[in-house]
Amino acid sequence: MARLPSELKKKYRSRLRRKRLIRSRVIGTMERPRLSVKVSTRHIYVQVIDDMNGRTICAVSTVTKDTKNTQKNVKSAYKIGEDTALLAKKKNIKKVVFDRNGRLYHGRVKAVADGARKAGLQF
Repeated sequence: MARLPSELKKKYRSRLRRKRLIRSRVIGTMERPRLSVKVSTRHIYVQVIDDMNGRTICAVSTVTKDTKNTQKNVKSAYKIGEDTALLAKKKNIKKVVFDRNGRLYHGRVKAVADGARKAGLQF
């Protein structure tokens, strides 16, 4: 780990601890895959993952060609959630398990979940 101030180290380690706890409980199957959300300072990444077979079923992010011009705010996170749900529905996936990846269920993470729910995914 790079040289970080002690308060950032604590925040980073706390997020990793939460992430490990969540991942120990949340497992994606083919019938109900895991919807994983990663939020960075620049981009939002969402994947639908089948953990039993170890493969990504579909993925959408602010880096992909279709959503390249979206910003990093809550509105674009909502759009990313809708796009993910539409891709998942094309692959006959209606139910997922939500993995917030150690982040708080607030802001962009919540917007992704709301967008996916509105487009028809069930959590």
